[in-house]
Amino acid sequence: MHNGILRDKGYIRRLSDVLYGQYGMIAAEITPANRGYYGETWKVRANSGCYFLKMDYLPFHQKRFQQSLSVVEYLCERGIDFVGKIIKAREDKLYFHFDTAVGGLFEWVDGEQVETDETKSAEYQMLCQIYRLTKPGFNIPTASFSDDAAMHFYKQWETLKSAPKTDGDCAVLAVLERFKQEISHCASRLSKLAELCRQDESAFYLTHGDAGGNFFIGNGRNYILDWDEVMYAPLERDAWVMGCYDWARKLFNDTLKVNGISYQLRPERLAFYCYHMYFFYLNEFLMTHPISDKSQRIAEYLEDGWIKSRIQFADTIA
Repeated sequence: MHNGILRDKGYIRRLSDVLYGQYGMIAAEITPANRGYYGETWKVRANSGCYFLKMDYLPFHQKRFQQSLSVVEYLCERGIDFVGKIIKAREDKLYFHFDTAVGGLFEWVDGEQVETDETKSAEYQMLCQIYRLTKPGFNIPTASFSDDAAMHFYKQWETLKSAPKTDGDCAVLAVLERFKQEISHCASRLSKLAELCRQDESAFYLTHGDAGGNFFIGNGRNYILDWDEVMYAPLERDAWVMGCYDWARKLFNDTLKVNGISYQLRPERLAFYCYHMYFFYLNEFLMTHPISDKSQRIAEYLEDGWIKSRIQFADTIA
């Protein structure tokens, strides 16, 4: 079993075959890596070293995964050594196909995911190295100030209401109905902040989107891994999650200044991302989590989850 999917010896053997065909690599052992959110991830021990193998089976995410690899390659070529080095497949390709998945291979990083208040200084310093290397031309998404995340959520909600229902579906609907007023408030605020932010869509950079959740420490070194969601976006996309704290906003702004990046976090953009991500995670819960788990996860998220302090902060922004 891996990522909730049964993988037998035959599957592992076929993975070994494709690694040999694509990389000339003889895999001695392939074991679950249990890293990342979307992908199926493996640790590969081979004759030439240890590697991280990511297999993306989700059609809606595969294109973004493929697109991100050229950015990671560019960063590595510019001397960034903390993003996970890509191993090229035959014909210098950055990815390969296997069954219905897109696969990518990286050097293995020994370490553990760590995110605390104390790691933010190093995280922001590392992100500034990425921001300084921003250049146009990558075939990756560009952020937009819109309320699409809320609209998508409401479409999912309506679909759930009108479709044949399991007990799990009914439990989800009950939770959403309980928080209907709060959800409506956040949707209204998102629409207003999006309109305000669209008045100035300048100063977009290469952003990670969840650097703190992918901050690894190992062998005395720091890493920011999993660049699948890399995007041209305002810096608030990376700063919003801690932006409700005065000390974190100051630290982010001070780090930008020290690194020669002429930008200061804008309150309206921070607020926009708080509401946008509120709906982003609701959409994720509805789309990707097991039915039996959805209602509990959504209830915890809306009742006592970390998102509440972010929304409380965003509500203070005019």
